[in-house]
Amino acid sequence: MSDFTEAAQQAPETAAHAVPRPRGRTRWVICALLFAAVVLSYIDRLVLGVLKPQLTELYHWTNAGYGDVTGYFQVFYGIGFLLFGWLIDRIGPKYGYLLAMGSWTIGHFAQTLVTSTTGFVIARIPLAFGEAGTYPSALAAASQWFPKKERALAIGIFNAGANVGAVVTPLLIGFIVAGLLLDWRWAFIITGLFNLVWLFAWWRLYHKPADHPTLTSEERGWIEAEPQQDVGRAGFLQVLRHREAWAYMAGRFLIDPVWWTFLFWLPDFFNKTYGYDLKSFGPPLVAIYILADLGAIAGGWYSSHLLKRGVATGRARKQAMFACALFALPVMFAGSASNIWIAVMLIGLACAAHQGFSTNLFALPGDQFPRFGQGTLIGLGGFAGAVGGFIASKSLGLLLDSVGSYGPFFVACGIAYLVALLVFHLLNPRYRDVALRAGT
Repeated sequence: MSDFTEAAQQAPETAAHAVPRPRGRTRWVICALLFAAVVLSYIDRLVLGVLKPQLTELYHWTNAGYGDVTGYFQVFYGIGFLLFGWLIDRIGPKYGYLLAMGSWTIGHFAQTLVTSTTGFVIARIPLAFGEAGTYPSALAAASQWFPKKERALAIGIFNAGANVGAVVTPLLIGFIVAGLLLDWRWAFIITGLFNLVWLFAWWRLYHKPADHPTLTSEERGWIEAEPQQDVGRAGFLQVLRHREAWAYMAGRFLIDPVWWTFLFWLPDFFNKTYGYDLKSFGPPLVAIYILADLGAIAGGWYSSHLLKRGVATGRARKQAMFACALFALPVMFAGSASNIWIAVMLIGLACAAHQGFSTNLFALPGDQFPRFGQGTLIGLGGFAGAVGGFIASKSLGLLLDSVGSYGPFFVACGIAYLVALLVFHLLNPRYRDVALRAGT
């Protein structure tokens, strides 16, 4: 890459540096709302995984049947990601998030009406569609509210909500079902009520920076210091013409299955391997996702730190991703760990690596694509990740029913991030801005 091209890529950051850091903190209030939404989305999608050992015993589920539940959830999630990615570019993050959480709340409550794996597949369709709108809406809001040099940190913060949700869920569901001795359906009812509170807060508090009633002029200047990009629309075919889009999609296809499978199958792994149940596997899961939480923030901080030191955007993102990929390697030995806490440390390190890696991968649409094309790309990436997750869930269910071992899965998890980074770099070696024409 020439010095001129590299300087042109960093020009918006230079402009932002010319504006003094503002006293206002409204953008961080928006970030807090995004964080809360991600927490709720992960609580709602994880309730079933925490209850899986109990429901398997009650209703005689097979691993292949549960693989259908998680696999088809990801199929509809991927389709929903395509639709929301297209939709967010047109209606914006405020109404996109209202529609997304409204849909997934309906699906969340609907799970109280079924008991079979087929029933859960059907009930979770609106849940999958709605939750697909979480990241397109959140990333669009981050692009709208944060300049480039703060964007990865903001993404890292609300991306950490996934881990907070994963920490809270086993403790909360254990308290509701095992502590209060309530029927398993109350786990879905009580957690679904939290969504209604968030929907009201989002409706009242979220506005565009130009229209926000409490935003100071200094903070607005900080946000808008970077040159404003063209507005318009970008179709799927237009975005897919660019190698950078395929780099993002390939990264999602290769790493998303690791995270999805951890989310849906770890309670089952601890139950079958170490005999832990609803009353006891909460602490191991909490430890894992606390580590993941730290990884999400650290990954975003590290690349943002490099950017502030003048490192080119692409090099900063890839350097952070490479460090995360190295930290994921030891999880290959988790399946043969002699006790649960060794497995917890290995899996927790991999989850931290995943979150740091994905934080920087998620920054690509905002880094390289104009705003009117970001939602479309995010949708394509989410679809690619969901396809990978479907393949992984179906394969793991069949593997467990046939040989009963998680070992091959953990080996694949360990090498997935180095493979993903290699493919990402080959498709996107220079990390240059992508030129799209508005209105096409």
